Amino acid sequence: MQKKNMNEENNDWGSIGIGAMIVFIALILVAAVASAVIIQTGEKLQQNAQQSGSDTQQEISGKISIITVWVGDTPTANNEEITMVFELAPGSEPITNTEVHWSVICDDGAGSPAVADGDLSTATNLDASAIAGGTFNPGETYMIDLNVGNAGNGCAPALNEEHNMVVSANGGGTTYETLSYVSIDRGDTVV
Repeated sequence: MQKKNMNEENNDWGSIGIGAMIVFIALILVAAVASAVIIQTGEKLQQNAQQSGSDTQQEISGKISIITVWVGDTPTANNEEITMVFELAPGSEPITNTEVHWSVICDDGAGSPAVADGDLSTATNLDASAIAGGTFNPGETYMIDLNVGNAGNGCAPALNEEHNMVVSANGGGTTYETLSYVSIDRGDTVV
């Protein structure tokens, strides 16, 4: 009888060993799945960070910084101008002047929006010299007269009104400003 008890005891030890091995293999599988999830999450986060960085770089690399805007010439009625002084935002790449567009949006008085727009192809360096190669370069300051009157269809300066100005570069950033006309005398600042 003692021999029988020894066999039963040996069988119990074998059963415990097999059970421990099954638990060990299950833990390895769980660890493998967990590490796969962690690695996959890390890769997704890296891709998102790279995309965000790329989007931000593109947004900043072609952005215009408006330094000031003032009421410009009014040679004839409905042909009013504002003068804008601007530069490229820090970190920007050179931009061709025809790739930068502006719009001034206002209320036409009948509850509908009116728009004056164009590009910055007629801008000059601050010293009034032509832009070399038609390209805006970082570190330089530029000036342009913008015709906002557009023969009655635009957004001529009007006392105590606010107009929205948008300057955007193709494939680059967009700058928004509010033009506040507290005075419409030539040379009065509106930004």
